[in-house]
Amino acid sequence: MSIAERTAREQRLSAAAIAVELCRRCSIGATRQRSVYGEGDSCAELMVVGEGPGETEDRLGRPFVGRAGELLDRMLLAIGLPRERAYIANTVKCRPTLDDGTRLRNRPPDPAEMTNCRPWLDEQIEIIAPRVLLALGAPAAKSFLGPRFSITKQRGQWFEGPRGIPLMATFHPAYVLRLTGGEIEAVKRLVWEDLKAVRAKLDEFARLAQTPQPAVQIDLFGS
Repeated sequence: MSIAERTAREQRLSAAAIAVELCRRCSIGATRQRSVYGEGDSCAELMVVGEGPGETEDRLGRPFVGRAGELLDRMLLAIGLPRERAYIANTVKCRPTLDDGTRLRNRPPDPAEMTNCRPWLDEQIEIIAPRVLLALGAPAAKSFLGPRFSITKQRGQWFEGPRGIPLMATFHPAYVLRLTGGEIEAVKRLVWEDLKAVRAKLDEFARLAQTPQPAVQIDLFGS
């Protein structure tokens, strides 16, 4: 990737992040503290997509921070990808909340919010052009694969994502952190299998991208 191409991508992402900050298509644009556009390598081979920002993300304006973010960082490092070499985003760029009368609580984004935000996500995917998409959790996976997708039955499988990019879904780090007892070990093993499959797919692309060296005819025995 040339410096000029990387710079062009970063400029487009920065401009889009400003536009997202100004967006008020949904009511959550008026209740959130900060928009959470996304962060990472503009030329990343892996793009990770979660559901939406939570309370900490809303405060800091960054995706996947806090305990779930720390676990995601460890997941990526386990397959040789520091966080800064991936690109991390969510299906919606503002924190969906529910006012219970005492405080704002997290809630899943509703279909209208996901529809309104989808152009921003599609633009990110188009700019970054990752080799692989990894959806974290059922809501993120369903945003790509439809409402009938089952995270328990279909995680770990390869699907064709936007722009023909290979897409896999696995369990969300926040879900893993909520588990207790023996169940957590079983889910961790499943997530690890999914991550290894992602690493293998990235390695496959790397091998295909290698330029074969042409054979050079030589005189084995001299003239």
